[in-house]
Amino acid sequence: MAGGIGSRFWPLSTPEYPKQFIDILGCGRTLIQLTVDRFKGICPMSNFWIVTNAAYVEIVRQQLPDIPVDHILAEPAARNTAPCIAWACWRIKQQSPNANVVVTPADAVVMNPEEFRRVINNALNFTASHNSIVTIGIKPSRPETGYGYIKVNAAGQAEGEIHPVEAFKEKPNLDTAQQYLTDGGYLWNAGIFVWNVDTITSAIHTYKPNLANDMEQMKTPADVQTIFPQCEKISIDYAVMEPSAAEGKVFTHPADFGWSDLGNWASLHDKLDHDQNNNGAVGNVRMYECNNCVVHAEDAKKVVLQGLDGYIVSEKGGQILVCRRSEEQRIKEFSQE
Repeated sequence: MAGGIGSRFWPLSTPEYPKQFIDILGCGRTLIQLTVDRFKGICPMSNFWIVTNAAYVEIVRQQLPDIPVDHILAEPAARNTAPCIAWACWRIKQQSPNANVVVTPADAVVMNPEEFRRVINNALNFTASHNSIVTIGIKPSRPETGYGYIKVNAAGQAEGEIHPVEAFKEKPNLDTAQQYLTDGGYLWNAGIFVWNVDTITSAIHTYKPNLANDMEQMKTPADVQTIFPQCEKISIDYAVMEPSAAEGKVFTHPADFGWSDLGNWASLHDKLDHDQNNNGAVGNVRMYECNNCVVHAEDAKKVVLQGLDGYIVSEKGGQILVCRRSEEQRIKEFSQE
């Protein structure tokens, strides 16, 4: 899934060139390239499918030239994750009726790809022989309010590392997040799903027959242009995961592979190497008497900062952001003025 606009990372990420197509970690690979890289040995390039905004198709082709062109699905309108995933799975089923499918966002970070591959292979082995959904649950390291949670069914029968899911929980307030962490039976919802193609298409037929009907009708490019923008705008969590979990059809694989959804500057700061003053930077950046800053200025020839404490500094395409880290929730507002 590669259609988001990453507005919280302005000016680094813009609607014209969002974060999934940027080398945000300064490692020489963009987030979508890193996403593909971590499936090495699991999935050949010929089996990748990308769903993205129509405006980003050429960027995808440039960054991932080995993926078949007809596997890049161009959404004519943003309709949330359920139509996005349904469209890809219907297309996959046409070519591979018995396919096992992994769904993943293109803009997350995984610091331990080897452990990621082990977990994904476990999940694929499970869904190859079970008519069930597996969602990857990240073991929480802090009381995070920015993620949804998965409640593990402690009384349910586990199969190896895979456990039944009791319920999905919305993003909590801080007190509730702390309770989840103390309880120990809750995982972060990474939005990474594993299933066989029959399982997901049957689930959509059952819980969202209107969406299934739309998918059945989308046979030509002209159909896509007409029908897709009229699909119900709904997340896969609401459309399928929650009702499936209520019927005992969803399982989770707890995982700890250095995952982050990289949804904001705070999460980027966490993933960067830090100097002795807790500053993280990408680019030719020199800092003097600075503390707790996150700086991304890869395109700038040189950046010199002095005396900043707790700031975000970013430069991209001639646009510069200097903002207190404590005010980063206002960046979307700033970028629109």
